Amino acid sequence: MRADRLVAVLLLMQSRGRVTAAEVAEELEVSVATARRDLEALSTAGIPVYPQSGRGGGWSLLGGARTDLSGLTATEAQALFLLVGPAAAVAPEAKAALRKLVRALPDTFRPTAEAAANAVVIDPATWGDPDRQRPVHLGSLQSAVIHRRQVHITYQDRRRLVDPWGLIDKHQVWYLIAGTPNGRRTFRLDRVTGVEPTDLPGDRPDDFDLAQAWDEVVAEMEQRRSTVAATVLIEERYVRVLRDQFGRHCEVEAIEPDGRARVRVAAHMPIGIAQHLAGWGALVEVVDSEPVKAELARLGTELVARYVSG
Repeated sequence: MRADRLVAVLLLMQSRGRVTAAEVAEELEVSVATARRDLEALSTAGIPVYPQSGRGGGWSLLGGARTDLSGLTATEAQALFLLVGPAAAVAPEAKAALRKLVRALPDTFRPTAEAAANAVVIDPATWGDPDRQRPVHLGSLQSAVIHRRQVHITYQDRRRLVDPWGLIDKHQVWYLIAGTPNGRRTFRLDRVTGVEPTDLPGDRPDDFDLAQAWDEVVAEMEQRRSTVAATVLIEERYVRVLRDQFGRHCEVEAIEPDGRARVRVAAHMPIGIAQHLAGWGALVEVVDSEPVKAELARLGTELVARYVSG
């Protein structure tokens, strides 16, 4: 789990002073590329980790080889918890790492660090092609969530004053859950064209749980999107790829005697399922849903007409 690795990398650097990506990879039993990405993630997030090139180079903690984790500044601790926090919501080992790190921080830093740890939820399932661009206003909104400050946002050409309660990273598409005069609302960050921080204190319910709130949003959205379903047979080794296409609308029901997986997929219309399945050709077999079969046959006829010469 990445959260454990991030803390482990910091502890390793504390004990050795300077490390290379290869040394981190060997110590943590990961690839050199993974180790390098972890080091870069710490540095990008604002942790005092920096690279030094040349002979005898490597990665070091700013301020000396024996910098203690409790010596992080408030901003640095906040940055680390933004990285580690989301993983702790789903992994017991990450929760343990987070608790240890909390105890290592000065008392004055703990509230902000804990707020940062609960500011973001990661949802790996996709609702379509992800927006790989980091939202322009993500940093401002993260700060507002952590410090409980209201913000003015411009969303779909309308300016609103909201209480930012939490952020969701859904396969690199970001959402904001916020309180408004009309109740809880969800905003997609790539549609936010402006953010103006205020000094007004935010008002988040004491019993608010970001992960639970997002589950409710997802359940409502999935109900709207998944009105048509079909059962398909596909080799078990391809199920992961199929799940990447359908996200939450992909459920393995059984493994057949011939080794193929029986999978239930869904979309808002038959054509939505057919378009995903058409590229699989004979590797996938639809065993029910005549509307989906009809759409596949239509797509096949169109392709034959265009690409097969007489």
